[in-house]
Amino acid sequence: MESKYTAIRDIILRHIPDIGNYPTSIRGVRIVRRDNPTEFMRCFYNPSCILVLQGLKHMLYGEENIVYTKGQYVVSCTDIPVTSRVAEASFEEPFVVLILELDSNIISNLILETKLSKTEDISEKALAIANTDGELLDAFYRLAQLLDKTEAEQQILPPIIIKEIYYRLLTGPLGGQLRLINTKGIRSNQIAQAISLIKENYSEKLNMDEIAQSVNMAPSSFYRNFKKVTQVSPLQYQKQLKLYEAQRLMLTGNYDAATAGYEVGYESPTQFSREYKKMFGNPPKTDIKKLAVI
Repeated sequence: MESKYTAIRDIILRHIPDIGNYPTSIRGVRIVRRDNPTEFMRCFYNPSCILVLQGLKHMLYGEENIVYTKGQYVVSCTDIPVTSRVAEASFEEPFVVLILELDSNIISNLILETKLSKTEDISEKALAIANTDGELLDAFYRLAQLLDKTEAEQQILPPIIIKEIYYRLLTGPLGGQLRLINTKGIRSNQIAQAISLIKENYSEKLNMDEIAQSVNMAPSSFYRNFKKVTQVSPLQYQKQLKLYEAQRLMLTGNYDAATAGYEVGYESPTQFSREYKKMFGNPPKTDIKKLAVI
C-alpha cells in the first residue's frame, strides 16, 4: 500500500503548482497542498471523502477532537461545520489530500441497487474517520491516474471508478453512516433534506418548526436529531452558513463588510460585525486581510 500512497501523492503534486485547494479536470475531484502548519480555522466540510496522502490534520467536530493522517480517510455525509488546522506540513513533505465530492443521488441509487439499505444501531454523526483498506486505495489510485490521461478517458472512465469508490465506502467501516444519511425515510436522511432547505434559503428568516414539518418531523425530534447529525442547532447552522457566505463574498474583493452582511440577510452592519468576530475571532476587515495572504 505504501507504493500506492506515494504514487497518488506524486501525481497530485505534479498537478499542484503551489499551495492551495484546486479543482481538477475530473468533475468532483479536488486536490489540496499545504507547505506549512496552519492556525485553526472554521470551515464547512461538504459531502465528500477526503483521502490523506501525506501530513496530518487536526479537526474539532462538536465535542470530538479528531486527528487524521496518511493511511486514513474522512467521510462527511452532508454539509458539516468544523474547525480544523493542518498540524504537520513542510515544503519538503507537504500536507497532501485528494477530495472526492459525494453525489447523494448516485449513492442513494447504489444503496437500492445493492440492497444495502439495512442499517445497524450506529452513530448518526455525519462525519467520521477510518483506516483505508487496499481495495479503496486501489480505486483512488486508478482515479488519480486519470489526471494524466487524455480528455476522452477523463470523460468516460471517472464515473465508473467513482461508483466503485462509493461502493467501497458503503461496504466499509463508515458505510452505515452513509446509508443513514442517504436512505429515504430514515431520520438522518430527513435531517439531510432539512439541511438542503436551510442552505437554499439561508439568507431568509426561517421558521425551524416549519422546516421540521416540511421533512415530516415533530419539532422536538427535529431539533434533537439535527444536533446529532451536525453537532449544532438548526439556528446555529443557519448563522454559520450566513457568515461563511459573507466571508466568501468579501474574499472576492467585490464586497465590503456592510454589503456582504446585507447580502446574506443581516439588517445591521453592527450586528454582522459582532457575530462575525465572535465566530472567526477577528472583525471582518481584519479577517479578510489575514485570509488573503494564506
